[in-house]
Amino acid sequence: MLTLHCPHCGQTREEEEFSYAGEAFIPRPAESDSVDDRAWGDYLFMRRNPKGWLWEQWQHTAACRKVFAVRRHTGTYEVDRCLTLAQARPLFDMEIGEQA
Repeated sequence: MLTLHCPHCGQTREEEEFSYAGEAFIPRPAESDSVDDRAWGDYLFMRRNPKGWLWEQWQHTAACRKVFAVRRHTGTYEVDRCLTLAQARPLFDMEIGEQA
């Protein structure tokens, strides 16, 4: 059972109060009208799915209904941090830059 902390309303609750919203910070194609079907399909459906740390989006559906970012280990389900999307983006960018 995951326990998540909503950074917007400050509540810490079990995962039933939240909805998983997928991998966070997926870059949308800049020219979406001119992207071919294969590239658009990759954007919509292809995810990294690593075994390890992953930034995810969750929504606090039972309370404030706001979306936030969670850094979670996909193998152990350990939650490292829960932040607003604005707070998490610089950390995500730094983490991705270190992996490149």
